[in-house]
Amino acid sequence: MATRNATIPQATRMFDGNMDKSDVWSIFTPANVPPNCINLGQGFMNWSPPDWIREKAHASMDSDVMSNHYSHPRGRPRLLKALSKHYSPQFPNIVARGEDLKPEEMVVTAGANCGTYAALVAHCEPGDEVILFEPFFDQYFASIHFQHAKPVYVPLHPPTGDGVKSGADWKIDFDELRKAFSPKTKAIIVNTPHNPVGKVFTRDELEKIAELCIEFNVLCLADEVYDCMVYDGLEHVRIASLPGMWERTLTIGSGGKSFACTGWRIGWLIGHPTLVGATLAAHSRLVFCTNSPLQEATAIGLEGAEEHNFFPDQLRAYEERRDILCSYFDELGLSYTRPEGSYFLLVDMDPIKIPESFETPSFCTEGGRGKDFAMCWWLAQDIGVVGIPPSEFYCKEHEKIGERFARFAFCKDPELLHAAGKRLLRLKEYIDPARVVPSKRKVNGTNGV
Repeated sequence: MATRNATIPQATRMFDGNMDKSDVWSIFTPANVPPNCINLGQGFMNWSPPDWIREKAHASMDSDVMSNHYSHPRGRPRLLKALSKHYSPQFPNIVARGEDLKPEEMVVTAGANCGTYAALVAHCEPGDEVILFEPFFDQYFASIHFQHAKPVYVPLHPPTGDGVKSGADWKIDFDELRKAFSPKTKAIIVNTPHNPVGKVFTRDELEKIAELCIEFNVLCLADEVYDCMVYDGLEHVRIASLPGMWERTLTIGSGGKSFACTGWRIGWLIGHPTLVGATLAAHSRLVFCTNSPLQEATAIGLEGAEEHNFFPDQLRAYEERRDILCSYFDELGLSYTRPEGSYFLLVDMDPIKIPESFETPSFCTEGGRGKDFAMCWWLAQDIGVVGIPPSEFYCKEHEKIGERFARFAFCKDPELLHAAGKRLLRLKEYIDPARVVPSKRKVNGTNGV
């Protein structure tokens, strides 16, 4: 993290927005919590990508010399071809024109996060404004701030009352959203399915956002990295496909989320050639190109997904994992938001009282951090399960909205989720009995419902 005591003075931008304090990932990293903790904090899987992908990827490295060397900055031809075949049917506007996505409408990036950063480098001037829905992925802030641009925050309003809620119950106040737009607005980031709420934005919501983008001529960064995790038969609408939005939208995807390989750092952006071309120019000055062997591996995954029924099977597996984790919070009688997409669960921890004798370390309180930091630190130390405090995903003005919750990731195998759930049942000792929601489900050994 940044320090003001360095021999070589560090840039002042490093000290804005608390970038000189420990970030949430450093605090709740496996290296910083008890070794026997079960990590449901960070969104990485505890299994490898399928054997059929890894075996063919290894063979590719052995047989294709160039897969071990620089790729074209736009991306390897094999991956661009696979992306085009996979995504073209998912954009109604591309289907309607009768021609698949072209190479100039795609760029492969060093992870979705670097792609987002490159898009902002390419399009933001100092003083521009970028609208964020809260809670937001915390990397967005730094990506905006480093362009000397300004984030403008619009909260998703959580549901009121106790009980099980849906991601759909987190609402956009469109009067608030309209007021956030101004002549300075350059971009809006729309994350659907949403991390950490699990909301899948509806067609109606996206059409209203699109109307504002067109009216104010604003770039839409559509962060759709969880697009293959939309549950219960819901529709995933791509805002880029709505009228007037293709030339205003960059759709962001992730190989790491799609194929359980978050360390591969393969992402991509899809959109109009002028948007993609500018992003490519910025990205090639940041990293030049994305690593070649894992581009090949991701292409292999996309090429073989249909043959192996990969995405439908993976979707069912995530729905099972979601229901397992939810079932333990049902048993506890805690309220939570049942996600419509992504692999995160937001749980209302407000009824839980931390023992008065527990000492919260200073790094959980520095900078006036929300009370959810203390709650999640206590969970890790005394219950043995790691969750993430969502107040980190809000501006200071709105952090009270998020500090009653904790975020848990269910991108873990069922055995680990059951082990974590059994530990979490110890929370019964610390819950205010008046706040318990009657359980409608019971835990079992399969899918938890």
